[in-house]
Amino acid sequence: MGNAMTDKPKRPEPDTPTSPKARGMKSHGKIAVSASIKPRALMTDTPRYAGVWTAKVITLFPSAFPGVLGESLTGRALKDGLWALEPIDLRPFGEGRHRNVDDTPAGGGAGMVLRADVLGQAIDTAQSGVTRDRAKWPILYMSPRGRPLDQAMARRFAACDGMTILCGRFEGVDERVLEEYEVEEVSLGDFVLTGGEIAAQALLDATVRLLPGVLGNEASTEEESFSAGLLEHPQYTRPATWRGRPIPEVLMSGHHGKIADWRREKSEQLTRERRPDLWESLRRNRDEDGAD
Repeated sequence: MGNAMTDKPKRPEPDTPTSPKARGMKSHGKIAVSASIKPRALMTDTPRYAGVWTAKVITLFPSAFPGVLGESLTGRALKDGLWALEPIDLRPFGEGRHRNVDDTPAGGGAGMVLRADVLGQAIDTAQSGVTRDRAKWPILYMSPRGRPLDQAMARRFAACDGMTILCGRFEGVDERVLEEYEVEEVSLGDFVLTGGEIAAQALLDATVRLLPGVLGNEASTEEESFSAGLLEHPQYTRPATWRGRPIPEVLMSGHHGKIADWRREKSEQLTRERRPDLWESLRRNRDEDGAD
């Protein structure tokens, strides 16, 4: 609108980028700004600090995020800017009037495969301004043929600058995409899901909780399952007796040495019984290290 001169009182100046109020709210380099094709409905009010660990998720269902990641400790950490989440909608990169993202498998077969050209554009957008070093910023594809997710993998991802996750659908993705972008395939186990969104959230939860400041108690991450190659020992709390079942006496003794021994013994027992593969791996590592 024009700035016609009138005798009417001037309206309050809007918070435009050049207004004094807006100038007073500058972030002075703390907030990262990046191009996004996300619908405004998917934008959040969480701070996006430059250099913060960031997860970019390419998906056909961006509204599925943050999902459970927006709750509890990971949700609070997201709101506090300890990590950032950028869902990237795959559909706008699709071809034609209907924004097709998939096509029939070459050579025939059932189902549909996500197209290389569509995925390539989405990944290029996600990786804009991001390091090409896969050791610092891996591109992951949630796939049942990938390496099983474990605690060591989660620690490795938490030590990165961030990650890009590709959530598959249908029969999978064009293999050329995985080759072109050096994509690392990750599996939650020997089963098949309808898509990669649930698996991606599980991977992110396992990783984000290891970021500095998210849990607030570093000791808890050191004592939990898998951190020492063992399953976690049983846990108890009040009441001291429940339905005739008392808390083990040693845990009420106050003798920290005996408690530590009991917990170690129970962890080893559970690992031998429930995860003989983990127990064999631990035993083999002990033999190699010359431990008793």
